[in-house]
Amino acid sequence: MKKVLFFVALAFGGSAMAQDVATQEVGKCYKRCTTPDVFSNQDVTVQTKPAYKVLKVVPANYETVTEKVLVKEASKKLKVVPAVWGTKTVSYTKSVTGSTLKVVPATFANGSQTVEVKPESARWEMTDVPPSECQSADPNDCRYMCYKAIPAEYKTIATKELASDASVQSTPGGQATGTYTVKIVTTPAKVEEVPVPEEYSTIKKTVLVKDAYTTEEVIPAVFTTVSKQVLVTKGGTSLKEVDCKLVTYNALPINWNSGSATLTSAAKNIIDTHLMKALNDNPGSKMEIASHTDSRGSKTSNQALSERRAKAVADYLISKGVNSSRLVANGYGETRLKNRCKDGVSCTEEQHAVNRRTEFRIINN
Repeated sequence: MKKVLFFVALAFGGSAMAQDVATQEVGKCYKRCTTPDVFSNQDVTVQTKPAYKVLKVVPANYETVTEKVLVKEASKKLKVVPAVWGTKTVSYTKSVTGSTLKVVPATFANGSQTVEVKPESARWEMTDVPPSECQSADPNDCRYMCYKAIPAEYKTIATKELASDASVQSTPGGQATGTYTVKIVTTPAKVEEVPVPEEYSTIKKTVLVKDAYTTEEVIPAVFTTVSKQVLVTKGGTSLKEVDCKLVTYNALPINWNSGSATLTSAAKNIIDTHLMKALNDNPGSKMEIASHTDSRGSKTSNQALSERRAKAVADYLISKGVNSSRLVANGYGETRLKNRCKDGVSCTEEQHAVNRRTEFRIINN
């Protein structure tokens, strides 16, 4: 049996551990210790929307003013020959219109950015089917370990990209004109000149005080944070001698109450004495906790009960500070009876009690 275990250690380790295995002694048992890859979390900031401008139009400001204008020039009037008058039309700017501004908003296009959130790694996996030439009573002793690659994981973040920024289209304004008539002297009076004073009138016009303009507001860019894993230390494997008795299943003398998966004070003391010592004596190793039932009751309920009991032991060890990665809790129900007491076979209470058991063993990582 020990020779078979030594051969399995060779098969699990592969060429990477050939020199370590060659230095071990025949007749002893060894466990393969795996140092896991160590990762750290790193935050990556991704811009999901760029900064852009928002423009607003402030209308032009106008004012109405009153202006005094000359509508009749000064002249002279003759007593004998009256003066002859004519008229002319004078043009003036009646109103001025400012420029018209139109804001063309910024436009955006959909985009994306892919972030590696978990890098490529690898892990050991045990084959499901043992080799046909296995000579061990437990097929698990002959199964192979394969170092399989785990592909990297990526996450795609939707983003917005600025297609065209905001702009302004300007249309020039115009102006309106008006006219007024002025009387002028075409022929002055003769003989006696009589002064004729000028005449004035008032007009109203609209003037541009301040032309239209735009105000600008900058909308800041939007960012999001994505967490990714970065490989800090690469793990590896090595061999370490282990007590051969711990490699096979060892009974854990817990007396479970009927139908219960609750640990009593006596059961916890047994775990502290047996399992904690085995884990402390073999740092870095893994331990399987296997729980079984007798054949009485349904297979479904027996399977569930055995799983709860194995988990109860593992949870207690975790509460004592054992890393959960070092524990494998398996419930086998009534699938691994140690005697003939299966369904339909009459057995004594003592014979059924043989099958109601919880066991443990050191297993490879």
